[in-house]
Amino acid sequence: MSWQQYVDTSLVGTGNVDKAAIFNSEGTSVWASSPGFTVAPAEIKAVVASFADKEDVKKVQGQGFHIATEKFITIKSDERSLYGKKGKEGIVIVKTQQAILVAHYPESVQPGSAATTVEQLGDYLISVGY
Repeated sequence: MSWQQYVDTSLVGTGNVDKAAIFNSEGTSVWASSPGFTVAPAEIKAVVASFADKEDVKKVQGQGFHIATEKFITIKSDERSLYGKKGKEGIVIVKTQQAILVAHYPESVQPGSAATTVEQLGDYLISVGY
């Protein structure tokens, strides 16, 4: 399956995510994305930095983060996942060994459903070496 198929089928195709992108784990290369879903280099760089931050209270927890020019309040941040909310919509970001999955869910989707969808794809990619 191509990276674009993962975005189109495994993420957006579930109905739990309305737009998504997949980057390499350094955030320097976009492997696939939904049309019109643009994550700026500075935004993905901040995401990568949040995964590297080992402090008890990470910088991203106090400041939030931006994806596609929108600011999100951090609701979860650990070595693998970063979740954010803006009103009733949100972002789920999952890091695997070689990729970073960035997925947006709309107001009509329950946050847990979106998180499960993205985390399951992350689990699968890790299981096959990505």
